[in-house]
Amino acid sequence: MVDGGEPRLFVNQWGDASDPALGGRGSYRDVCVCFDQVKPHPRARVGFHAEHQDTSAAGWQRLLELIDEAADDGREEFRPLVELSAGERRQVITLPPSIAKLTAVKRFVLYGSNLVRIPPEIGGMSSLEEFTPYTSYRLHWFPYEITRCSQLARSTVSTRALFGNFKLRPPFPRLQPSQDSVADLDLTELDARRWGTTVIRGCSVCDRPIEQSGLHQVWVSMRVATDVLPLLVNACSAACVSALPFGAEEYVQLPHKGGRVRQPPSDWD
Repeated sequence: MVDGGEPRLFVNQWGDASDPALGGRGSYRDVCVCFDQVKPHPRARVGFHAEHQDTSAAGWQRLLELIDEAADDGREEFRPLVELSAGERRQVITLPPSIAKLTAVKRFVLYGSNLVRIPPEIGGMSSLEEFTPYTSYRLHWFPYEITRCSQLARSTVSTRALFGNFKLRPPFPRLQPSQDSVADLDLTELDARRWGTTVIRGCSVCDRPIEQSGLHQVWVSMRVATDVLPLLVNACSAACVSALPFGAEEYVQLPHKGGRVRQPPSDWD
């Protein structure tokens, strides 16, 4: 009730984004133990999820079809997971680069996903206004390219699952040393445990092809829509790193390499 008046009905805005057949068992996603998402452990050891997407899986193939359908009909809202079975959802641990085709989508809902990473191609979703990967507890960081979504104004993220979040201040994975040449790297078959991703194509800052330059990975925490997100930057040069904006207030202000970087106290200290 509100002020002793009539009972008020609150609508579950994500009710159609979850599968009631799952019975609350969470069988549509894997359990994440990367760090404690309840109590502060600022000196915890953290790393990247190492899973590699199985592109032959039925869930992945169905997701490709759904993206093509959404791109063809120009829909403004995209909720792909409701079209997948519990088993198929669990098979999807990232998104395909083809999400860049979803230029008409304004609302993107990934509630309760099993995602461990999102590709930089999300920056191509030029009409995106609202992004909801809520309760995606294995999703600890986002690509810097999401800042290219200039219309993005609202987000719903499970922030306690994020590296460096203000409540718990878990550390960031330590990034690899900067390299002035990537001649010895296969940028299409990277070890996600070391690099955070399996593929790096272009500079997060200037979009220059990485294979023609070096690779400088850094973290920066920035406000994106409603939330402050840890963003992984794959830059082609030290100059592009220098061009990055300052971090959000009460977060690490300068781009950094992760590890046990000094952070402000957690909100729960």
